[in-house]
Amino acid sequence: MLKIKIKSFTELTNQELYDLLQLRSEVFVVEQNCVYQDIDGKDQKAHHILGFKNNKLMAYTRIFKPNDYFEEASIGRVLVAKNERAFKYGYDIMAASIKAIEDLYSETTIKISAQCYLKKFYNNLGFEVVGEEYLEDDIPHIAMIKR
Repeated sequence: MLKIKIKSFTELTNQELYDLLQLRSEVFVVEQNCVYQDIDGKDQKAHHILGFKNNKLMAYTRIFKPNDYFEEASIGRVLVAKNERAFKYGYDIMAASIKAIEDLYSETTIKISAQCYLKKFYNNLGFEVVGEEYLEDDIPHIAMIKR
């Protein structure tokens, strides 16, 4: 079971910030072999949803209130450490993120930019495809909304 922490950018400890940036780099840059600007100037606006197991960061997302990323509230940078994916922590961190959006922003409509291969995962969480596929950092993505 993950221990979930929800923090604004200014509430993150130096170690938590280092750990989340390291994990994002491991997954999105190294594992997916994608050179892109992960540190995009948006972390300061986000709330960070951190999932810990045995005091080690294993899952992460960042959430935004409406108009800070998309017109709708949104969830991004969804990840689970590679060696922990068999435990289905993706569902746990997404459930915590959806609840955090409801609690912090009083919003129930959420938009994401999902990697296409994860469409079924997000469908299982109530997200539906809107629009056509597009490339983001040379990876096929699709916009999805949960209402």
